[in-house]
Amino acid sequence: MVVVGAGMAGVQTAVALREQGYAGPVTLLGAEPHPPYDRPPLSKAVLLGTAEGSAFDVDFDALGVELRLGVAVTGVRPADHLVDTDAGPVPYATLVLATGAEPLALPGTRDHPAVHLLRTLDDATRLRPVLDDRRTVVVVGAGWIGAEFATAAREAGCHVTVVEAADRPLAGALPAEAAEPMAAWYAEHGVALLTGVAVSRVEDHGVRLADGRLLPADAVVVGIGARPATRFLAGSGIALDAQGAVLADAWLRASVPDVYAVGDCASFPSARFGQRLLVHHWDNALQGPRTVAASLTGAEPEAYDPVPYFWSEQFGRFVQYAGHHGAEDRLVHRGDPGEAAWSLCWVAPGGGLRAVLAVGRPRDLAQGRKLIASGAVMSLGLVADPVVPLKSAIA
Repeated sequence: MVVVGAGMAGVQTAVALREQGYAGPVTLLGAEPHPPYDRPPLSKAVLLGTAEGSAFDVDFDALGVELRLGVAVTGVRPADHLVDTDAGPVPYATLVLATGAEPLALPGTRDHPAVHLLRTLDDATRLRPVLDDRRTVVVVGAGWIGAEFATAAREAGCHVTVVEAADRPLAGALPAEAAEPMAAWYAEHGVALLTGVAVSRVEDHGVRLADGRLLPADAVVVGIGARPATRFLAGSGIALDAQGAVLADAWLRASVPDVYAVGDCASFPSARFGQRLLVHHWDNALQGPRTVAASLTGAEPEAYDPVPYFWSEQFGRFVQYAGHHGAEDRLVHRGDPGEAAWSLCWVAPGGGLRAVLAVGRPRDLAQGRKLIASGAVMSLGLVADPVVPLKSAIA
């Protein structure tokens, strides 16, 4: 058994295999030299220097897992059951792809000394002096990672400007009714938010915008999204979707025999939501390995069809989202988005709850997640009443 990728999905695959009784050899390949670690603290405690790292509390020796770090995978040859690496080929009987996602870079800036990404422990380590020195920072992208970094940078005393090409924060993830109230959070915390303008280039002393303005910057942090880390699969015959994700089936099997894919690098068909999903969030990397392990230990797992979940800590708010919504779903407000705590719910035409966005209302999230899973039909009037618990809003 060879698992490629030593992030959450890869580590949890190795752990789940042992927990479910797999007794054969397991090799875990990680491209980074560091012991496997959790990523969410990178934009918080690690970045601010309140924690040196976030290594998983896993004893790989006790599990009987061979951990090989600093090994970059360069290709896969399914016909030969081989994984090619910069340290030589590695044979496998079964292969699990858990390589995660890689951040998108601004064109022409990958080697610029002032430009930073925030995905790895080394990225966070390189950014810490920027915060320690309270420098002037431009953040490109007002998505989840951009907001979380801006929060940390302001907490450290930096001067922060966030530039977003769309007309609002989180335009790719949330509709205007959900995202527009969040724009006010930036100003509340002393962050300048510029929307509707793209970055033209990064210059020696700042960021040149498409409208000609120059924003002074000691450092530029790019958070414009990520893509599945699957470039090494070119020519392997393993099917990928248009975004580069491994096309896994409902049991997370890839298109060739003896290969599975899990976490950020894989998309899967969701019967619950009626479409294929690509979920770049921590909870997906935690849950998927259990399905893979069950398949590989001879069990008969249910099809993998979770209610996606993620959270974000930004500008003094705890934001949670569960489910998946579409344009046909009706948006229902629970509370005033101008207040400290509120939620939004998306209800399908047939009355089923499809998604919940909760700001400071964790009970709405917890109850909503269960209701989405159960397929319960909701009363729109009760859903809209923030005093009524969601679990009591069933029609």
